[in-house]
Amino acid sequence: MKTQILIILMGFFMLMSCETKQDKSMVNTEQNSNNPLLMEWDTPYGVPPFDKIKREDYLPAIRQGITEHDAEIDAINKNNEAPTFKNTIVALELSGATLSKVSRAFFAIKGANTNDILNETGKTLAPELSKHWDNINLNSKLFKRVDAVNNQKDNLDLSAEDLKLLDETYKSFVRAGVNLSEEKQVRLRELNSRSAVLSQKFGDNLLNETNDFELYVSDNKDLGNASAGLLAVAANESKKRGHDKGWSFTLHRPSINPFLQASPNKELRKNIYDGYAMRGNNKNSNDNKAILEEMAAIRVEKAQLKGYKTHADYVLSDNMAETPEAVYAFMDKLWAPALKRAKSERDDLAKMMKKEGVEGTFEKSDWRYYVEKVRKDKFSFDEDETRPYFEFTSVREGVFMLANKLFGLTFKELNDVPKWHEDQQVFEVLEADGSHLGVIYMDFFARESKTGGAWMNALRSQSNIDKMITPIVTNNFNFPPATKETPSLLSFTEAQTFFHEFGHGLHGLLSNVKYESLSGTSVPRDFVEFPSQVMENWMSEPEVLKLYAKHYKTGEVIPESLIKKMNEANDFNEGFRTVEYMAAAYLDMAWHTLKDTTRQETNEFEKKEMDRLGLITEIIPRYRSTYFSHIFSGGYSSGYYSYLWSEVLDADAFEAFKETGNIFDPELAKKYRKLLSQGGTKKGMDLYKEFRGKEPNIDALIKKRGLK
Repeated sequence: MKTQILIILMGFFMLMSCETKQDKSMVNTEQNSNNPLLMEWDTPYGVPPFDKIKREDYLPAIRQGITEHDAEIDAINKNNEAPTFKNTIVALELSGATLSKVSRAFFAIKGANTNDILNETGKTLAPELSKHWDNINLNSKLFKRVDAVNNQKDNLDLSAEDLKLLDETYKSFVRAGVNLSEEKQVRLRELNSRSAVLSQKFGDNLLNETNDFELYVSDNKDLGNASAGLLAVAANESKKRGHDKGWSFTLHRPSINPFLQASPNKELRKNIYDGYAMRGNNKNSNDNKAILEEMAAIRVEKAQLKGYKTHADYVLSDNMAETPEAVYAFMDKLWAPALKRAKSERDDLAKMMKKEGVEGTFEKSDWRYYVEKVRKDKFSFDEDETRPYFEFTSVREGVFMLANKLFGLTFKELNDVPKWHEDQQVFEVLEADGSHLGVIYMDFFARESKTGGAWMNALRSQSNIDKMITPIVTNNFNFPPATKETPSLLSFTEAQTFFHEFGHGLHGLLSNVKYESLSGTSVPRDFVEFPSQVMENWMSEPEVLKLYAKHYKTGEVIPESLIKKMNEANDFNEGFRTVEYMAAAYLDMAWHTLKDTTRQETNEFEKKEMDRLGLITEIIPRYRSTYFSHIFSGGYSSGYYSYLWSEVLDADAFEAFKETGNIFDPELAKKYRKLLSQGGTKKGMDLYKEFRGKEPNIDALIKKRGLK
């Protein structure tokens, strides 16, 4: 059923607002007849006609999609024939095609290249979409048909994938609340609507706070050993913000992180760090505390309306972990050794600061600066040495080469397809025999119109009911843009992100299933990160680095000595990386294991949880509550742990390749491709055991993170 599809679409870009009047859903027929979104997409491979679409076209097109979907649902309900798998379950699966197609394009561009028109469109459409899906998910007449088919499933000649679609369709109605009393359904709709408003506002506030901040630097002695590329970007930013000279640094990661690593000015480091850490927490119009406090309370009430103790119980009942207790038990195994290692790292950094004769306390904002100092002192490593080897097009070629070595795929750039931004590159993905597999859009650089972070979208998911529909996926990044002086040179972590998101892209591209709602990344949250994270393992292998890590000026392959220093230096800060991530995962679980609707004061609640964990004061959660968009304006509530959970799978899976003595082992790669191709047609653990022959061993993760 398309319900699951839209949930995935909305995941990171949850566009919600308040109730609207019925007349707003009326469709302007004349306007829609000329709307490129509603015409046949006569483009290469059926990609969206971004060159013809105006921002104003999305609102009427999505409304038209809602109207068509309503009619299709009505036709299923009015079918006088007895409910069958085909006339009910498959009919539901095929319904809403226009809405899905147009919504996918809208959510993709809204996240990557928004403007005021798209923001307002999102606010206007959100309540209409929320109401539309409530009308389907809580439709008792429709559910009776689904229930009738489900009751006879043992007597139907259904394939395993058919049965999975039936199970997921039935489950989606029950989990949505279709069996609740009319009174409870009314309340549930109210909560859904209000939650939608808050989620939209949370994301808007965060984007505003991120874009509004500026750290202006006029004295070059405060820049330390900042790279030429960083300074060129900062100088451009300074001019954009109205300065005649100097450098402006922002809270976008390609700006703030290198500044924190390079600047010797302790006060300036603290200013920009606090700007990042206090987003949404400044008692201004962008403050997110009241928003998230209400959202947490709403989630408790919604979960308990549906018969669950907590929101986490509700979410996790459909994930691999199954219960909050299982998540906590898993994380608790790793927290103590990770914290111990982070404390040791902190002590090394504090000693380095004292050695330099700097007075005062070692603070959160000092961490990255002294990590670089220790890496240079202890490992003779300077990250700026590696950046020239990670020019973004070289890294792109690296992920393409890896896909070729594992799966035989090749990539052909398409210069004649419409794009939503000039920075995009688009590629046709070809099988080893030259046949078409799919299309991937890549949007590389940070800009004010783009949401922070990195992600993958599916503009079209693979399916094969009546004919093969090939996938169109996107990878979205926030890399430092090129300047006149230098191309876009990536840090090790940014290059790692490239491989990560490409792993999500492969999950969508290699899908080979019948039903769209089970294809590609339509899997439990704590399984979806596995195919992306496993790619990171290959990224830093010397054998792979030599394929793509070449100096952008000389073409020199990255030297063995530099690879060794880089990997050793990157291992140094593993305690910090693990602890800051896990602190955020614990914070997510804390908010979502609340058992009553009493409003929690954000800062007090967060401090209490961090004190419970014994988190050292020099580290804060990777995402504090007021800018934790994964869980308050995205699809990761009660699920941020999934990156670490999936890392158990990816570490164990890569260990399988290492055990063969060939990290490109063709037989194992074939088995891994089969895992990816099956999407959500089977349980995640069943897919993994088919690939590995056994359940994953956490020892591989402990070894990988050095947490023995």
